[in-house]
Amino acid sequence: MHSRPWYHWLAFGGGSGLSPVLPGTMGTIAAIPLYLLLAFVLQNHVVYTLALLGMIAVGPWLCGVTAREMQNGGSGKRALDPPAIVWDEWVGLLLTLWLVPFGWWTLLAGFLLFRFFDMLKPWPISWLDKHVHGGTGIMLDDIAAAIPALIILRLILWAGWL
Repeated sequence: MHSRPWYHWLAFGGGSGLSPVLPGTMGTIAAIPLYLLLAFVLQNHVVYTLALLGMIAVGPWLCGVTAREMQNGGSGKRALDPPAIVWDEWVGLLLTLWLVPFGWWTLLAGFLLFRFFDMLKPWPISWLDKHVHGGTGIMLDDIAAAIPALIILRLILWAGWL
């Protein structure tokens, strides 16, 4: 059996991205315990923000090297966006819920909004997905999907609908 480097485990979201059904959605679901730890258990915005920034910072390398190693036994020059890599979904969910007051309905709404924008990929997310490649591209379209999800979630909360 082929063993993978430890960082593949991170890129695959602890294995959640290896799901044969909706790996991006399964990866986002797998990020919920981390969100609960950061937002509900620790309840510290500074720690949450530092964790998110650290994940964003390491993401291009982590996703890029994992994608390259998955492509042609590591000899591929262009890192595509394999569905198994879900580190970007983890970052997307955490960014969608960044500095949003914890609540189960808020978590559900943030999850659904992020998945909506990540799957639909309206412009400019679709442009980024098609034109920015490598680890940066893998990360950037999910970060771009999280931004409107966060804005809409905040508007919903501001309006008092949650």
